[in-house]
Amino acid sequence: MNDEVAVKGERVAKHMARAGLCSRRDAERWISDGRVEVDGKTINTPATIVDDPSRISVDGSKLGQKGETRLWRYHKPPGLVTSHKDDMGRSTVFEKMPEHLPRVISVGRLDLNTEGLLLLTNDGELARRLELPSTGWKRRYRVRIFGHVSDDRLASLAKGITVDGIHYEPIEAKLEKRTGSNAWLEMVLTEGKNREIRRVLEHLGLKVSRLIRMDYGPFKLGDLTRGAVKEVSRKMLVDQLGKNLDITDVDSKAAAKAKKTSRSGWAKAKPKKKSSSKLRDKSKARALADAKERAKAKSIVNNKEAGPKKGPDKGKGKGKGKNP
Repeated sequence: MNDEVAVKGERVAKHMARAGLCSRRDAERWISDGRVEVDGKTINTPATIVDDPSRISVDGSKLGQKGETRLWRYHKPPGLVTSHKDDMGRSTVFEKMPEHLPRVISVGRLDLNTEGLLLLTNDGELARRLELPSTGWKRRYRVRIFGHVSDDRLASLAKGITVDGIHYEPIEAKLEKRTGSNAWLEMVLTEGKNREIRRVLEHLGLKVSRLIRMDYGPFKLGDLTRGAVKEVSRKMLVDQLGKNLDITDVDSKAAAKAKKTSRSGWAKAKPKKKSSSKLRDKSKARALADAKERAKAKSIVNNKEAGPKKGPDKGKGKGKGKNP
């Protein structure tokens, strides 16, 4: 019986993350701190398997059932820490969330002074998946720098670079515009390690004065104003994240659509089918036209075989009639 439950169940940390309570990493830490119980007994390992999340309690409260997965775009202003709690007492992004928003966690982080697009979700497991470089999603930034750099130096980042023993994967970088000693760059990453852009540019002798994330995969900052939060539509969520959503989390039509999406994430167009009634009507029309042509051709042949018709007699002595 225990083996059967183990096969059907999931790790406690995963249940907690999917309920939007915290990230899986935080869940493992809470378990180590003795804050989590299963069936009223404190557990000390995140590897504990549970088939029903209602058996889990955190800080004495039952774990709620997982709701519908949701995703929001948030324009993070500079000066906020991407954390639920800061030991230094600094303001956090989650303290600035609208009151109507449920408890959410971030997909990755943005540094204290970095601004721009930050994705938020109520599904910790989804957040963990979208952070992984294996998604292949590009993160695009605009960077204002102080200093001079050549196009060739920026192009060399496309081969990857190692700074202080840390290797960074290839980076797309190009100069947008220059004004005196300042310049704007566009940089595109696929992994986003801690302070990656700042460290790489400092290694090139450049100082970053402003850093804005514009895109995270298919999701864009757009015209979202600083501090604003906007939910991603359900349609776009399924179109772009169908393979990362729990199949029980979407309705049957959306799930079927997600399975048929192309690799780029957009649904494939279905070939149009002509109705059978229209095909029958066209077939009848062609048959009727053919029949008329055959009848016309037959009439011409018969007339030729019969020869010219003679006119009626007008009486003797009037002469012979003429051919028509």
